[in-house]
Amino acid sequence: MATTSDTPAPGPVRTCVGCRARAAASELLRVVAGSDAEGRPALVPDPHRRAPGRGAHLHPTAECWQLAVRRRAFSRALRSGEPLDGAPVEDYLAAQHDQSESQQHRPETGARSS
Repeated sequence: MATTSDTPAPGPVRTCVGCRARAAASELLRVVAGSDAEGRPALVPDPHRRAPGRGAHLHPTAECWQLAVRRRAFSRALRSGEPLDGAPVEDYLAAQHDQSESQQHRPETGARSS
């Protein structure tokens, strides 16, 4: 039996539909086919990996998102015959990006040195 690495991955390994790199499932965002607020078919982020149905995995970056959209990877991975709106995932990724930037630029509030 051939392996690609000497060290086992921590937990399940999935492939990003954008860049096609393999990574631990915990590092990737799971996306499922669902519906938006108006009830139209849409891609829905599933950060807790609990939604029922088939899921596609994606690095939570704008680069991988754009690659996946350009390759039309979600309709293939989710086996969806209809076009899916990506706005909910775009909004989720933008919110995550904004949150990480605000945490990086937050002033330290810890103990002061004398």
